[in-house]
Amino acid sequence: MAKKQIVVGIDIGGTNTVFGFVNREGEIISEAKVKTKEFEDVEVYVAALYEKINVTFRKLGNSYELLGYGIGAPMGNINNGTIEYPSNLPWKGIIPLADYFKRYTTLTVTVTNDANAAAVGEMIYGGAKNMKNFVVITLGSGLGSGLVVDGKLVYGANGFAGEIGHTAIRPGTSNRMCGCGRKGCLETYVSASGIKRTVLKIMADSIEDSPLRELSFNELNSKIIHEAALKGDHIALKAFEHTGEMLGFKLADVVAHTDPEAIFLFGGLALAKDLIFEPAREYMEQHLLSIYKGKVKLLPSELSTQNAAVLGASSLVWTLKEI
Repeated sequence: MAKKQIVVGIDIGGTNTVFGFVNREGEIISEAKVKTKEFEDVEVYVAALYEKINVTFRKLGNSYELLGYGIGAPMGNINNGTIEYPSNLPWKGIIPLADYFKRYTTLTVTVTNDANAAAVGEMIYGGAKNMKNFVVITLGSGLGSGLVVDGKLVYGANGFAGEIGHTAIRPGTSNRMCGCGRKGCLETYVSASGIKRTVLKIMADSIEDSPLRELSFNELNSKIIHEAALKGDHIALKAFEHTGEMLGFKLADVVAHTDPEAIFLFGGLALAKDLIFEPAREYMEQHLLSIYKGKVKLLPSELSTQNAAVLGASSLVWTLKEI
């Protein structure tokens, strides 16, 4: 009996790296994770990750054939197989990630930006199956974006097209420091860490009562803010309104650049649903050029939120196999 073909999708995040074995239909056969932040040395990290992948693969038995590895990571460059100057990872500079992986395997190893991987995943498995022009915005600890124009993912000359999270929301007026070293980047407002900073700013500028005031900086997170907003907490609601405003304002620029049929949001912050979608949609429409008004859909990703990044990364390998 022929073995079933599968690939490994790897999502490298600042806290955890999640990987899964995925078949061509987008089913995750098995998955596991390692803690990214525990590895100060990236070569030690790759060795540990590869070993964990191998251990997990062996548990699947002999009925599967592994075809390759697709890796989504912040500042991943598909042209060079590198991660370059990531702001949310424990390693600095230019990291030849594909080369490190190829020390252990002769199979395909593809590295790209995590949001680009999510865009490919949305096109293969999700809500963009029949779309030629769309944008995926990932709302996690930072903000990533993948642009698809005329059915092709846009990488650009240097492999970094679409870094919307590192465009300035308030040039020259915002003092919010970004992990990239600049001030006022969109992701300092629109991300899990960004909304936390917004809550702290609102609390600093007001005396309005809120249970959020009882939490320390390290205790506060986007999930707690979401739960507070659902209970009607005014500070949490103001934070979501402000976050949606910043996102919608910038999405109007994205529409002008790419003229998409739809913009998909996924990631932890997107789980807030109407709390983020309604203000984002309102402010996007408000700032759109008239020729675009009412034409661009703002939609939640149709990929499983827990598995979206892994599916997106795995789809990189399937796409190569189909070329």
